[in-house]
Amino acid sequence: MTDDPVRPGPHNRLTDVAGLDVGQSHDAAFGSGVTVVLCPDRAVCAVAVAGGAPGTRDTDALRPDNLVDAVDAVVLSGGSVFGLASADAVTRWLAARGRGLSFGGMTVPLTPAAVLFDLPDSRGAKEPERYADLARMACEAAGEAVAEGSVGAGFGARAGSLRGGVGTASAVHPASGATVAALAAVNSLGEPVMADGLCFWAWPWEQAGEFGGVAPVTDPALRTLSLPQSARAGGEANTVIAVVATDVALPQADALRLASMAQDGLARAIRPIHTLFDGDVV
Repeated sequence: MTDDPVRPGPHNRLTDVAGLDVGQSHDAAFGSGVTVVLCPDRAVCAVAVAGGAPGTRDTDALRPDNLVDAVDAVVLSGGSVFGLASADAVTRWLAARGRGLSFGGMTVPLTPAAVLFDLPDSRGAKEPERYADLARMACEAAGEAVAEGSVGAGFGARAGSLRGGVGTASAVHPASGATVAALAAVNSLGEPVMADGLCFWAWPWEQAGEFGGVAPVTDPALRTLSLPQSARAGGEANTVIAVVATDVALPQADALRLASMAQDGLARAIRPIHTLFDGDVV
């Protein structure tokens, strides 16, 4: 037993879990982007879908009662359904390098994907091949560094009334030394901040001053559920897509439980979450 607080990992990012690389690419003129998490040694993977409007690829294959239990990459993309072209490009990129499951004399990469809706106009629908280009660039750029903000899959995102984007963090258990880390592209219908617009709903779990050390000004601020204008008007273009990783060896059923618990983390950080208009996937 220990009373030591949970602390961030060495770099407070997803790649604090050894064996993962992250690559990101976006096109400012296109208004969208792609984030790729590469698993050079393959990784046990499961998925929890909680939003009412998900856009995914190969998530059914990751059910614990099916054959597949490990993946070569996870792809997060803007572009709604058109962004799924990014996963095709990552699959081809991996296959060209002999990375994937050996099956029937072939190498078959496993690349589940989730997308968010960030299409301000019809360009993404008219040029889905651009997502394939961005995915290839993300793969080539992959490494331990993880940029945050308006990058990758979060480039065109919004979080309630605020600019959305990509965020990442990690935590180390003080007793066991186990690391858990996450990366999310946030394009939520709900708000990450309270009605005052200053304090994050997730403020009690702040690490190393990452939210600016702002606490609620009043108790009513804690009780107020303020919907963004997009929600009051009827949102239709939202989603949080995320990857959670750990260096603890987990069977796939336990990985599924971890993903489900991470969805609860979204509920503590964004209000409302998991609506009919969100495609939340972990």
